[in-house]
Amino acid sequence: MSRPVHRVRGVDHVAFPTFDPTATVRFYRDVLKFPVVHSICAAGWGPEKHPDFVHFFFDIGNGDRIAFFYYFGFAPPESSATAGDVYARFADDVPRFFIDSRHLAVHVDTEADLLEYRRRLDASAWPVEMQVMHETIESIYTHDPNGYMVEITRALRPVTPQEDLDAALTVEALMEVADGPRPSMDGLLTRKAELISERAAAWRRQRTDPREVSTP
Repeated sequence: MSRPVHRVRGVDHVAFPTFDPTATVRFYRDVLKFPVVHSICAAGWGPEKHPDFVHFFFDIGNGDRIAFFYYFGFAPPESSATAGDVYARFADDVPRFFIDSRHLAVHVDTEADLLEYRRRLDASAWPVEMQVMHETIESIYTHDPNGYMVEITRALRPVTPQEDLDAALTVEALMEVADGPRPSMDGLLTRKAELISERAAAWRRQRTDPREVSTP
């Protein structure tokens, strides 16, 4: 029997540098109540001139973790810009939407859970900056002491198989359009409509004969 192609089981951890471990611990352990679950003290580790560092982890639920590196004696890179995180600052002309596209999102089950995290954050030095109702989720956002955006989110409803199919078609059209000479939303939607038209007959046959297999 062949082994499944998709064999990963979710996030083990995501990791970022920090230049303020004290504030980082206060934010994740004391405000959000994410337990510290692991740490590594690495002295003389790595290639030549690699600084000693501490690598420490917080439990974010479901066996997943967020981790940080603190490098002894390594100062933040010099920059006159204030936007972006402490490790990779951006120039002043880089738009905020691009900077904040890099973020950690963690999931909660209920509206009560989401509002509890809002209460904790609003009572801290890192209050919620926005609360947004998306298409299928509701989220709160803030930035941690290192400038990284953190999202806490809950599902408003299950994602349907039809939406999974829509996502597959969207990504397929995106890959084609993004490799073209002038990528645009209009081009993506046009190509997606073409894919739907090309495959509609096969989908109809599959509905009447489940043994028929078709691509997304």
